[in-house]
Amino acid sequence: MNTNPRQLLLLKEVHARQSTTVEQLADTLGVTLQTVRRDVQRLADEGLLARFHGGVRVPGSTVENIAHTQRETLNAAEKTRIARHVANQIPDHCSLILNIGTTTEAVARALLRHKGLRIITNNLNIATTLSSNPDCEVIVAGGVVRPRDRGIVGETAVDFMRQFKVDIAVIGISGIEADGSLRDFDYREVKVAQTVIAQSRQVWLAADHSKFNRPAMVQLATLAQIDRLFTDAPPPEPFPALLHDAGVVCDIAPV
Repeated sequence: MNTNPRQLLLLKEVHARQSTTVEQLADTLGVTLQTVRRDVQRLADEGLLARFHGGVRVPGSTVENIAHTQRETLNAAEKTRIARHVANQIPDHCSLILNIGTTTEAVARALLRHKGLRIITNNLNIATTLSSNPDCEVIVAGGVVRPRDRGIVGETAVDFMRQFKVDIAVIGISGIEADGSLRDFDYREVKVAQTVIAQSRQVWLAADHSKFNRPAMVQLATLAQIDRLFTDAPPPEPFPALLHDAGVVCDIAPV
């Protein structure tokens, strides 16, 4: 699906409010009700929104993520901002793990001018991106490749990650719930990510604002297992207190 700028703004509004009415969206976007209804129908058909009588909300599924190509488009500018901020904090000549996700893929693109990095990944998109940097070494995990996003999952990938102890892990997430749990959809991916956390001296979470209060089925970790959170806007309640209590440094990417 080719999402136009108006539809992207509509998606951002719905994610910011979690649910809203067609009338509110029309007023915010400065377009007609008919235009909003048409956009909502198209986005709902693609699984990016869920309709209910009189309004629209974010998809409520806890068992299946939206498609990789759609996630690449959703909040793309915010992910780029986050990625640049993360990359600015990563020194040359260090070891990294980057896992599955469109935000970590944006981080990979932001690292193309770094020197002396040794990067381990279970994401073939990241491996392809960073292999074009001759000043970095890229090590790819073995395992089962998921066709939908070229992520590598399964017990082989878990065993592979156990061999390493790296300076920094930069991880993505599907949802951060109000109890402080970090959640994702595929238990095989979660098993690899849990191993990545265990094998890293510092764990940095890169997550845009839409990930807060988003439900997903499988618990990956808790905020207490994260050292730094990189995001694009101040987290909503109750997350500031949760982050403080967990000792997590919250980095807001500059505009």
